[in-house]
Amino acid sequence: MVSRLTTGKSWYKHFQYEEERDKPGDVRNVLLIVSTLIAAVTFQAGVNPPGGVWQDNGKGHVAGRAIYATESAAYYVFLIANTMALSASILVIISLTHRFPFHLEIIVATISMIVTYGSAIFAVTPKESVRFRYVIAASSVPFILRASIQLFHKFFGEQQEQSKGVSPDMSDANSV
Repeated sequence: MVSRLTTGKSWYKHFQYEEERDKPGDVRNVLLIVSTLIAAVTFQAGVNPPGGVWQDNGKGHVAGRAIYATESAAYYVFLIANTMALSASILVIISLTHRFPFHLEIIVATISMIVTYGSAIFAVTPKESVRFRYVIAASSVPFILRASIQLFHKFFGEQQEQSKGVSPDMSDANSV
């Protein structure tokens, strides 16, 4: 048998999503696994930042603060990107578990995790090195982006249907 690697064909195309082949439940499960892994990794990175934390006081640093924060610009990039990744993965988890049993408990646990993450990054970040309004703004980006996309589709989707002569009620019936 000839390997796809030796023929030059794209081996990864077999693993790409295909609407005709992949079941929605399987896709949801894969997305839940991937988003949960991302949430776990980003949470851990925020709680225990790269380089660890100072173990003692002295030479301009305080015990328990992130060593990486001494490189202010790099730490900003890390903290903002990590926070956006955590927020996006949480948005996916909440969206995919909507109407699941114990959904309220999932939301409570997720909010608790967000609060824990926030308190942990506040605890390890030197007060003078990071402006937390940027971190809070970064955490809201995935939610604002998703809401904007939903509003765009709702507003422009209805306009396109009306211009085609299809009422919004009829399009819902046709999609069932």
